Amino acid sequence: MWGPLVPELTAALPAGHKVVDRSSVNAWDDGRVREAIEATGRSKLVIAGISLEVCATFPALAATAAGYDSYVAVDACGTFWATKRETGMLRLQQAGVVLSDYSALMVEILADNADPIAGEVYGALDMPFATLVGQLAAALGPGRH
Repeated sequence: MWGPLVPELTAALPAGHKVVDRSSVNAWDDGRVREAIEATGRSKLVIAGISLEVCATFPALAATAAGYDSYVAVDACGTFWATKRETGMLRLQQAGVVLSDYSALMVEILADNADPIAGEVYGALDMPFATLVGQLAAALGPGRH
């Protein structure tokens, strides 16, 4: 919205992935964003934003109202001060949005530690326990965790 896409995000996206360059405050208000989400065929959304109280809250509320299950990764969102964060979380909870942390959501999506990508998922989580689990899974090999 205010400059080029963060290089780390660009590097993580699949080759040729179309990025929606928008100016709307609420991402859900941009038809291209909604169309991209609808095209996935998925009903559960994990949302994060620069500011929890605006960038994550507004689309999470709108997506929930549209029938999606919205999850906000609270620790993957910034804020400008504690009151904004607290009121944002209260507003989300009142609307039925699930609040969690990013690592718990990623492990929930993984669902099975026997999955071949489990070590990679745990290794990507920025927490010592997850790194240890990933190392153990790799050392033990498939089907032994």
